[in-house]
Amino acid sequence: MSAESFRDYLSLLDAANKTTRISQPVSWNLEASALTMKADLTDAEIPIFENVGGQGSADARLVGDPYRGPRGRPWDRMAIALDVPTGLTGDQYYKAIIDRLQSPIPPTTVDSGSAPCKEVVRTGSEIDLFDFPWPYIHEGDGGRYSNLHTAITTDPDSEWTDWSYHRAMIHSQKKASILLLAGEQTPNLYYYKYERRNEPMPIAIALGSEPAVYFSSVMWIPTGRDEADFAGALKQEPIELVKCETNDLLVPASAEFIIEGTVLPDERLDEGPFGDYFGYMNGPRRSMPALEVDAITHRKRPYIPFCVEGAGVGHTHNSSSTMEVGCVGPDATLGLRAAGFNVEKCVPWRFTPRTAYTVSTENPRPGYLHELANFIFTTWGMLHIDFFVFVDSDIDPLDQRAVLEAITINADPNQDFHQFGVETMPKVPLNIYQTPEEKGNVETGTSKTKTAKAYIDATSDSSQVKSGYLDDDEIIDEARKTLEEAGLAFKAVSSPETSR
Repeated sequence: MSAESFRDYLSLLDAANKTTRISQPVSWNLEASALTMKADLTDAEIPIFENVGGQGSADARLVGDPYRGPRGRPWDRMAIALDVPTGLTGDQYYKAIIDRLQSPIPPTTVDSGSAPCKEVVRTGSEIDLFDFPWPYIHEGDGGRYSNLHTAITTDPDSEWTDWSYHRAMIHSQKKASILLLAGEQTPNLYYYKYERRNEPMPIAIALGSEPAVYFSSVMWIPTGRDEADFAGALKQEPIELVKCETNDLLVPASAEFIIEGTVLPDERLDEGPFGDYFGYMNGPRRSMPALEVDAITHRKRPYIPFCVEGAGVGHTHNSSSTMEVGCVGPDATLGLRAAGFNVEKCVPWRFTPRTAYTVSTENPRPGYLHELANFIFTTWGMLHIDFFVFVDSDIDPLDQRAVLEAITINADPNQDFHQFGVETMPKVPLNIYQTPEEKGNVETGTSKTKTAKAYIDATSDSSQVKSGYLDDDEIIDEARKTLEEAGLAFKAVSSPETSR
């Protein structure tokens, strides 16, 4: 059975010896994130900070990067959460998740009295965000953040409810700023519907929800489709939701912590800088929409999960990079197949989430890859992703050595590096290569100067007849024969990165 709650998930990790519960006092001010970074770097157990000093009366606990997977098999802890067998290859894990996503299950609604997230209800003068130990994650951050949660809002013109994961910076007892970047679903609802009508946008932020809720929040679920249905698909049973205290939004009933509020029209607060997923301190400080808190509900001694962003570049994993591989990859693969493309796997580059993706696919005719890349960049928006690498269908995108080998062998720098025109595509300003002036529209948070999008064709050229050369099996047979004649044993050795 899939984890029924975040606490249930932590208990499963406890039972598998995948956690370290730290009882001595730890500060929210850089210390908790430093210890989490160290755990991320060394592939150590998930740290749970039971005694966080410097907070108010809530007696909350912090959990550092709870979804970060092991370096060689980043999907393994997600498999534990979803009751998918551990030890699966990458292909097997992707197939299991894709199979589940094809059968959405609508949520159910429960009464407030039976919802764990309602154990404590704070309204009016009882609201104080600083009663909770929001972590100061990186030295140089603009403030303290909640950055591992599900943001929930609705379309004012339909019954569609959108779940997303936009970070929030805490400003005062009742206010925070939210990173809303135009072009993404929730920001589009705010900028182009609510704010243009001078209406506040109702919102709820759910922390410590059951894993299937958060996993669906990071997926590329199409506009108009409820993530709650796909969370049910991942869990293989309905997600239980409960009505908020101060608005009509439905939130995960088992969550550790719920912030209820409104995003105000034409009101901005500072946001950032922040040590983001590119691995750099991302700035400059910008104006972002203001969240006004109307209520807080939570469990007793709630857990507040957080992610040390910036750790997942080049050498380690964190929750974001893990969920890109384990959640977004299967979802994107299914989406491309549904659009009629013969895709084997679409996989985010393992250590650079939301930056580069590799797609293994057939290349049946001239122009096919260009059509596929254009579909991805224009249909999904792809504000974060700058380029794709296309490899043959028998290359495993999870094997980065094989992908780099395909690029070096098959990609002609003159003919196989393709660009969709300079400054033609929208880009969120979370990058290092644009200047502050280029990152500019403070109203919608998109880059003033748009960027080029590109793809690399690292597929083999099937039109060239490679006569006179041995195929892989023949090469292995010849090598084995030569070694045996020399009196040496032959044993094939797989790359440690290979998941097949």
